[in-house]
Amino acid sequence: MTRTAQRPVRARRAAVGSAALAAGLAMAVGAAAPGQAAPVPTAAGTRSVPGCGAAAMVPMAAARTTAGAATEAAPPSGVTDNAAPKVSYTLAPEAPIGLWSSSDVTLRTPVSRGTVRLDVTTHGFSAASLMMQRYVHKTHRWVDLDAKPVGSAHPDRGTFTFPVSVAAGPGRPAEVALRVQAIDRPGRLTVAASVNDGHGHTYRAPARNAVVNRPTATVTGWPRGTALVRGGAAKEFTLAVKNTTKRAYPALNAGYSAYGQSNGRALAPKDLMLEQYVPGHGWQRVTLLPGGCDPGMGAQLIPTAKSPLAPGATAVYRMRLAVAGSAPVTHVEAGVSVGTGDTSFFYRTLPFPIRAK
Repeated sequence: MTRTAQRPVRARRAAVGSAALAAGLAMAVGAAAPGQAAPVPTAAGTRSVPGCGAAAMVPMAAARTTAGAATEAAPPSGVTDNAAPKVSYTLAPEAPIGLWSSSDVTLRTPVSRGTVRLDVTTHGFSAASLMMQRYVHKTHRWVDLDAKPVGSAHPDRGTFTFPVSVAAGPGRPAEVALRVQAIDRPGRLTVAASVNDGHGHTYRAPARNAVVNRPTATVTGWPRGTALVRGGAAKEFTLAVKNTTKRAYPALNAGYSAYGQSNGRALAPKDLMLEQYVPGHGWQRVTLLPGGCDPGMGAQLIPTAKSPLAPGATAVYRMRLAVAGSAPVTHVEAGVSVGTGDTSFFYRTLPFPIRAK
């Protein structure tokens, strides 16, 4: 992906993750979907660089390494017989936020220095927050597709492209394994694939749709107007995360953050005591860490459910918070966040004032 093409995605990722960053949480890269074609892990926050050459193509039988990918539906009757067999496209029907979801393009026509193009339309979130990659068999790596927004007037639209050369035909189809990840909000995604064969012909495949969803998170026990007293009793509250998607969520993480300042003095970790109830172990102290240059603080909560979080399963984080007697009297901006890898898909503010008595 070129520097120019990367900018919208990175900018959107920064905007989407602002709540998690405010929480002082560092999150790692989201995991690939189960059964993806032997991806090579990359460092957290890094993005692989696509090669300048054509996409590596293999016969369909050898390339079908993405187990669990959506079964391709029959083309709608409006598509001509001439266009439909040349290129086809599949997309998993569900794309949970923060997880890679399977996709692929299959070619049945010779392509010489051609280009595959994926036109995306999003409903409920920005197209700039979407990531798409292809698997290159030569290097055994997932690489980003070239991304280009349609324009500021159409934030719900974007295009992804990659070069391709292949001697495919009706009896010798070739496939490129792809994957898609949404990192913003729930909604719907539509992808229309086409290929320019390098000889002046463009073939189009029927558009495919996916539901973009996420686990459901709720906070109880912290009503509006909650206040804490210096040296007073702790306030108990609960964060519950239920996986309402059809995919398991690996690397599920949750965190707590707080920030406050009064008369030039910032709230410090020693001013708050955060505890979490861990089944079988009772109440455990959760260490709050300063946020570096930011005077705020944050903590990773202790995992309380099996990992990965299976569809239908719930992770419960039961907490209580107390304020030290030496804490400043101030208003505190606090909150909890939930995510997977480096993607935060839930943030709830839990502000409160600290009172002298």
